[in-house]
Amino acid sequence: MAKIKEYSNGETTVVWEAEKCIHSAICAKGLPEVFKPRDRPWVKIDAASTERIINQVKQCPSGALRYYMNAEDDQSAETLDAKVEVLENGPLLVYGTLKVTHKDGTSETKNKTTAFCRCGSSNNKPYCDGAHVTASFVG
Repeated sequence: MAKIKEYSNGETTVVWEAEKCIHSAICAKGLPEVFKPRDRPWVKIDAASTERIINQVKQCPSGALRYYMNAEDDQSAETLDAKVEVLENGPLLVYGTLKVTHKDGTSETKNKTTAFCRCGSSNNKPYCDGAHVTASFVG
């Protein structure tokens, strides 16, 4: 069963899905006062402003971190302009809301940031699971 944790400051809720995390540490490097992987709980939701937390969560390359606004009428977490970024020696990052159709015909909606495997070594294709590091992928 997937491990999903939620951390709320009343204004926004940060959702973390452990299974999706590729441990890039972008969250901890970018906002170390909030994201503290060695602590429990590891997200200190009150350590920064909502705006700073949201901006950092949007940089999560795997989509393991996401957020939603707690006010029912606030839809700001639902729309993003599409953006694609190729990480050196790493995955292809696609920012925005996507409908991904798998080879078996099933589909799913991905929000915020989705990391697609470029190295071919992922055990979670088409998504990146961090295998490019151990595979010494260059590209």
